[in-house]
Amino acid sequence: MIQTIRNAWRVPELKKKMLFTIMALLIFRLGSAIPVPYIDSASLQTYLDSQSGTILGLMNAMSGSAFSMATVFALSIQPYINSSIIIQLLTVAIPALERMARDGGEEGRKKIASITRYTTVAIALLQGFGYYSLVNGYGLVNAGALPKLWAGLVIVISFTAGSAFLMWLGEQITEFGIGNGISIILFAGIVSRFPRMCMDVISGFQRWMAVQNTTVESLVAENEGMTEEVAQQYIDMMKQGALAPWVIALIVVGMLALVVFIVYINNAERRIPVQYAKRVVGRKMYGGQSTHIPMKVSMAGVMPIIFAQSIASLPATVCAFMGITAESEGFGGGLMKVFDTSKPFYSIIYFLLIVGFSYFYSTMAFNPVEVANNLKKNGGFVPGLRPGKPTIDFLMKVLNKITMFGALYLSVIAIAPIITGNLVGYSSLAIGGTSVIIVVGVALETVKQMEAQMLMRHYKGFLE
Repeated sequence: MIQTIRNAWRVPELKKKMLFTIMALLIFRLGSAIPVPYIDSASLQTYLDSQSGTILGLMNAMSGSAFSMATVFALSIQPYINSSIIIQLLTVAIPALERMARDGGEEGRKKIASITRYTTVAIALLQGFGYYSLVNGYGLVNAGALPKLWAGLVIVISFTAGSAFLMWLGEQITEFGIGNGISIILFAGIVSRFPRMCMDVISGFQRWMAVQNTTVESLVAENEGMTEEVAQQYIDMMKQGALAPWVIALIVVGMLALVVFIVYINNAERRIPVQYAKRVVGRKMYGGQSTHIPMKVSMAGVMPIIFAQSIASLPATVCAFMGITAESEGFGGGLMKVFDTSKPFYSIIYFLLIVGFSYFYSTMAFNPVEVANNLKKNGGFVPGLRPGKPTIDFLMKVLNKITMFGALYLSVIAIAPIITGNLVGYSSLAIGGTSVIIVVGVALETVKQMEAQMLMRHYKGFLE
């Protein structure tokens, strides 16, 4: 990967694209530090730090801590992701949108993109209002002498404008930079939290060391008037968030193994052999060669993870924005407990959604009917199969098999950190595991795009 980046840097055109992407990410990080007025961000950050294993902690991780600091980019690109999910599902369900996407060509794609942008702004308004309701419910809005309505209007518009700007910035990166702009922004937000995660691990180890060197007798002896019961409660409080060395080693080894496994599966593919018949056109003979159709195991990439995460967290997000916590009474409090990111029910829903979105994206990326028809038109066939319906059935069967394997692969590596986090008592591990999946997936896709562009520029013509 490092060698690929070095080689790309030597190509002037790719160097410009890389510099453009870097400048765009600097703008993103700068906006993630600009606070929205009238919000007590210090108190909000203290509260959200205590919610590291919940849906609020997950949203904070995806935004690169901008959510907890109440900055302009607090909503990050979540509205755009949700909008993309809605429009793509509607494209399958509504025939008019399907015709627009399939037969409309470039103009149809532009209309779909325009509808997605308008939907993004609408969702950002709703989420911005929900964010305002959250901070207002905890008394964190400081409007001073100004009317509360004015402060709420400024807060909601600021969040909406920040989300719309990030959507535009992502499109600019896609067009003038390297990689998919939305994925790159999500990647940058997650990576910006890695130093903070390392500091949390170090802090957990320091807590463990302090617990090992502290006993009830020593506390009672050092503090006059302290009872043994109070000393024990103090030690129990110190144990919360403490990480033993074997736990830290397990986390590091698990993350490295996860990275290796993701890289291996991302490069895995099923190659279907294809033979082209010989045909004579004029005085020339065409065809006769053997080739293959590559079908990637992880055809959908990281999108099922991102989309499943957004859908699975939707109920708890709505409750959180309404000021409802897991300690609240009634239906809302129960919903927050059920959809906690460390609970079994959330894991089951997350698992099923990943499988469903994997099939959805695989069928969009690879159409067996279209591939079989193209083979038939060009005189190609799969050895042992007749062109037409037998080839379509075979491709569909292979697609279903590798999609199931790819879906299980994504689901297992998304759920495993949640289970491990519950076993070792480290709730942030669930978010960290999901972050690794997204970061590695986006990095691999971006490097492949760079390699493809370099290959195109170094390809020798037939005269050389």
